[in-house]
Amino acid sequence: MARTVLRRLSLTDFRSYTEATLELDGRPVVLFGPNGAGKTNLLEAVSYLAAGKGLRGASTAELGRRAPGEAFGRAWSVAALVEGPEGVLRLGTGVESPGGASPPSRRIVRMEGETVPPGALSDVVRLVWLTPAQDRLFLEGGTERRRFLDRLVFAAEPAHATHANAYDKAMRERMRLLTDGPADPVWLDALETRLGLAGAEVAAARARTVDTLQSEIAGRADRPFPGARLELSGDWGRPSPDTSLPDMAERLRETLARARSRDAAAGRALTGPHRTDLRVIHVEKDRPAAECSTGEQKALILNLVLAQAARLSRAESAPNPILLLDEVAAHLDVKRRAALFEEITALGLQAFLTGTDRALFEDLTTWGQGVRVDASVLGPMED
Repeated sequence: MARTVLRRLSLTDFRSYTEATLELDGRPVVLFGPNGAGKTNLLEAVSYLAAGKGLRGASTAELGRRAPGEAFGRAWSVAALVEGPEGVLRLGTGVESPGGASPPSRRIVRMEGETVPPGALSDVVRLVWLTPAQDRLFLEGGTERRRFLDRLVFAAEPAHATHANAYDKAMRERMRLLTDGPADPVWLDALETRLGLAGAEVAAARARTVDTLQSEIAGRADRPFPGARLELSGDWGRPSPDTSLPDMAERLRETLARARSRDAAAGRALTGPHRTDLRVIHVEKDRPAAECSTGEQKALILNLVLAQAARLSRAESAPNPILLLDEVAAHLDVKRRAALFEEITALGLQAFLTGTDRALFEDLTTWGQGVRVDASVLGPMED
């Protein structure tokens, strides 16, 4: 099966870039340069070739380059040539607005010049990323871990985003009625029915993803990364395997209906899939990830990300993933760094890696494509 790779990436007024074009040969890409040079901005541009808000979760207003005196960022665009099983496809996304004096318009996506829904990108590009912002994944509250988990689910099951968004929207409407009124029972019944249906889909998809990742990680015992045991906590974290989706949806609907007065008093819904948390246990130490060292936590997350990339790379009905790894090598010892590079090679995936210390990538630049990034200007990495 032909790989999915980027062959060209072009940026216009995106973040710190005025204009930039990067020709790619399909090998792993090493983006090397000082802090603030624009390396992460380039990864973020790639992340907008998939549906969603990119690896920083930014709004479209934050993405356009802003000149001195301009109240809003300029209209921006990210364009790419993507080579896949069906040949080469032209993709583009961005906003069209005057910029400077007016807020940016809604993001648009085009394929071969035709406007398409952002969700259509899931059929062309799938991304898996790891950034420094995720270094505190095990130390932050459950919200960030749920987002991390939902991105893992979405990469394999694009419909998960639809169910999750429907659940969140219905939950906001329900809480508005309970706290601000009027608490119309007919409308609450309708919302809780919607919450039951969407919530059951969300919970089941999360459980499938965790089970698949757990099996993948169990088969990676020969890698120098710590083994991980994955658990879903909360009343709706692990649905019973013998419970059907309709039964789960009905049980969730009934639970929410009984909890109206309690949720109204609390000002938030106290049960449901939105309360699920992802727990990761370091297997060898039998200790929660939050109690492990910074290096061990990074290695645990990386093992999760590589397991995700491995399972997605075998899917025949969807494009293989592209890896975006921001400042990953700096936290790894020599053995794990070499294992990371070997795994990228073995999976046959295109990957983008960033770093400020060139020495970290000596083992990679012999077969990777080196790119020097300096003040948002791209050039070949000199020998």
